[in-house]
Amino acid sequence: IGHVRYLQAARDLGEVLVVGVNSDASVRALSKGPGRPIVPDVQRAEVLAALACVDYVVIFPEPDPGALITSLQPDILVKGGDWPIDRIVGRETVEARGGRVQTIPLVPGVSTTTLVQRIRATNA
Repeated sequence: IGHVRYLQAARDLGEVLVVGVNSDASVRALSKGPGRPIVPDVQRAEVLAALACVDYVVIFPEPDPGALITSLQPDILVKGGDWPIDRIVGRETVEARGGRVQTIPLVPGVSTTTLVQRIRATNA
């Protein structure tokens, strides 16, 4: 539910919402833990594309969305509230064009990592 609320809030900030999805290879490169990603990139993208608030979904192979942001040149770049503004990849690209970077607070107690930990603890 956290991602859905986050995406709805992101959509409310602009006219078109493009969501970047890390490829499976980039998730593994980010060392998110054993067995990650749990859901393949194509399936994650399909679920996102089915949301009414999402206009486009792009799977990107790099560890970060910098190249995608440079290519899209968005007016608004949105990240979760757990990211300090000065560490958001693509911030300089967006701000250089007069765009803005916005963070959206996370839903407390809701995360994929926490869910994975609970499932593993239950099945241990």
